[in-house]
Amino acid sequence: MMLENKSNLEHNVDGESINIREEAEKYLMYWKWFVIVATISVSVAYIYLRYTTPQYSASGSIMIKDNNKSGISSELAAFEDLGIIGGGSSNNPDNEIEILKSRKIIGNVVDSLDLTISYYTQGRIKTSEVYQELPIQLTFIEKSLFGTQKDTTFTLDRLNDTRFQLKSMDDELILKAEFNQIINSELGLFQIQSLSSYDPESTSNEVIISLRDRDKVIDAYRNRIGISSVDKNSSVLRLTLQDPITTKAEDVLNELVKQYNLDAINDKNIVSEKTKDFIEDRLLSVGLDLSEIQDNVKNYKTKFGITGLSAEGELALEAVSNNNKKIVEIQSQLSLADWIQKKLTKESEQNDVLPTNLGFTDVTITSSIQAYNELVLDKNKLLVTAGSRNPQLIEVQKRITTLNKNLLSSLANLRKSLEIQLNQLNIEARKVSNKISDIPFIERGMIDIERQREIYSELYSYLLKKKEETAISLAVTVPNAKIIDYAYSNGIPVSPKKNIVYLAALMIGLIIPFLIIYVKNLLDTKIHSRKDIEELTTIPFLGDVPHSETDEKIVIGKDSRTSTAEAFRLIRTNLDFMLPNHDSGLGKTIFVTSTTSGEGKSFISINLAAALSLSNKKVLLMGVDLRAPKVTEYLGIPERKGITNYITNESLTAEDIKFSIPEIKGLDIISSGVIPPNPAELLLGDRIKQLFEQVKKEYDFIIVDTAPVNLVTDTFLVSKYADMTIYVSRANYLDKRMLNVAQNLYNEKKLQNMAIVLNDTDMTRGYGYGYGYGYGYTDVVKKPWYKKIF
Repeated sequence: MMLENKSNLEHNVDGESINIREEAEKYLMYWKWFVIVATISVSVAYIYLRYTTPQYSASGSIMIKDNNKSGISSELAAFEDLGIIGGGSSNNPDNEIEILKSRKIIGNVVDSLDLTISYYTQGRIKTSEVYQELPIQLTFIEKSLFGTQKDTTFTLDRLNDTRFQLKSMDDELILKAEFNQIINSELGLFQIQSLSSYDPESTSNEVIISLRDRDKVIDAYRNRIGISSVDKNSSVLRLTLQDPITTKAEDVLNELVKQYNLDAINDKNIVSEKTKDFIEDRLLSVGLDLSEIQDNVKNYKTKFGITGLSAEGELALEAVSNNNKKIVEIQSQLSLADWIQKKLTKESEQNDVLPTNLGFTDVTITSSIQAYNELVLDKNKLLVTAGSRNPQLIEVQKRITTLNKNLLSSLANLRKSLEIQLNQLNIEARKVSNKISDIPFIERGMIDIERQREIYSELYSYLLKKKEETAISLAVTVPNAKIIDYAYSNGIPVSPKKNIVYLAALMIGLIIPFLIIYVKNLLDTKIHSRKDIEELTTIPFLGDVPHSETDEKIVIGKDSRTSTAEAFRLIRTNLDFMLPNHDSGLGKTIFVTSTTSGEGKSFISINLAAALSLSNKKVLLMGVDLRAPKVTEYLGIPERKGITNYITNESLTAEDIKFSIPEIKGLDIISSGVIPPNPAELLLGDRIKQLFEQVKKEYDFIIVDTAPVNLVTDTFLVSKYADMTIYVSRANYLDKRMLNVAQNLYNEKKLQNMAIVLNDTDMTRGYGYGYGYGYGYTDVVKKPWYKKIF
């Protein structure tokens, strides 16, 4: 009875067969929807690409110097003999990345390039930012608090070469002014310069000026600038930035490196600046004292007419000078030790760098001061990127505190040592003074003054030397980062990527209908095809009737060649295999029923009767659905006497209730008649039996339109008069679970010789096996294009 299509089958892991062609046809039948949605999706992608501002990527690379990874030597090695170059701490590239992205550095970039102000021109399609060839330029002389904390956008219209007007984005006039005029507003004091000549036909006559909050601009660039190490063992960093304007992205990255280097140089010069300031203060004080002593020497020589010292006096002065030189050195170191002790004690909480290169004879203290300064600089760097609870910052602070205490202890020991040396030198000075006492009085006074001059002259020379050394250290300070590649953009947009956008749009256009159809099929519980019926029941399948594209109730005629008419011809042929053969000469009674109402029983009954009448057979159509008569209503004729009247009025004969219609020749019809209050009881009477016995003798086929079996029992009461029962199920209407009703009736044989007809099938779905109507049909109803699509 049923042929199982074995082609295109594969087996899944559970052993169940999957018909690949059938699964594909579930989606291919909606190919128009795939085309429509994909076309719409690609069109949206085209519009998106047309109106979206492309983003370009600029990139550059730098190498962090003086770090363990780079392995390069310091450029300052030539000055190590001056004692101005400390050991230095290596820079950690990971820390330098955080410094590069710090608000401080990026803030300097924003200020340097004036990135809080943007200029835009309105084109025919979109608004574009102008960066290099600016038609006008706004310069702030003084910003107000309001002007720096609120985003503001307004339009500048050039009236001529000298005047302009400002309008809000709502096209309200704000003010009119002249170029280069200082304007006082709530934004602050500013002026606008004209950088191009006025052209009435140019689009640059109207410029949109956008003022953004500085903090927001900094945050935006922090998120957009990408900095990464090219390798975990490398100190080379790659900097990237995406922006609609390539030159702007390049300028920002180059300025970022510049500001980073300036900040690093400033950090390195902090110690030298501190030392320089200390030395200059000392030079000023010693210089005043030296000037005063030199005046004393001149006055003393003038007073006593002395031009020089005797040989004995020269020897005495030389001895005094040598001794005093040592005393000055000791006293200088004591003074420095006192000063640094006070500074360390005062700044035990708030750490600051200490002057270095001051000439301590104790190498340990000099190295400790350098180490202390390095830790303070590391701490200052960490403060930029880390919070107060950062473990690394806490560890550095502990080391600073420990080194502070060690330095104080070392300085205390140094003081004791220096005081012992100073006492010894004072003893030597007294011995020299005793020798000087033997020299004449006037010459002895001259020696005392020369001795003081020698002391301050030596000290002044010493300080000048240290000042020059410090100046050299300031002059030779090198940047932290070596530029390997300046920022460069190849001018190819990185976002949006046309190929990816179009591909994504196409995929979305295909996936959306696929998912909708998949979910629809997943949630669908309706029967659709012959395959559904054959999988769920064992009832013989008589045929299926495609959906009729016309509004005609009678779809089959002598010359009708539509797919629906051919379906009824096929059912008519299949009836020969289903109806029993008997030679009694009586007509064959075919009951037409369904599970529920609305499945097309009347449509099938009328057109099946019409199909049988076309084969030159005597056919009678009876409406036995007494509760909801549909035959006359379906044919569009007024209600008349029928079976109900025949049963209740014994004076009526079958001829009295018969009628025919001109549309179907050779077909007689008996309608249901008036709706009775007790249809079940009427169908139990003898009159209905008499009617069936009579019409079987007069007609070849009796088509009986009965009531739905799942709603009432009327059909079961008269089923014994049937030679065959056609069970109508409507596609896309009846729930698959309701087929159990038909299967139970078939198993229990409550209806005679059952067979199923599937009504209102979709031609595009076919039989569920890949078949379909359409061969040789000439009466194809042509639909409008929109109906063909939807």
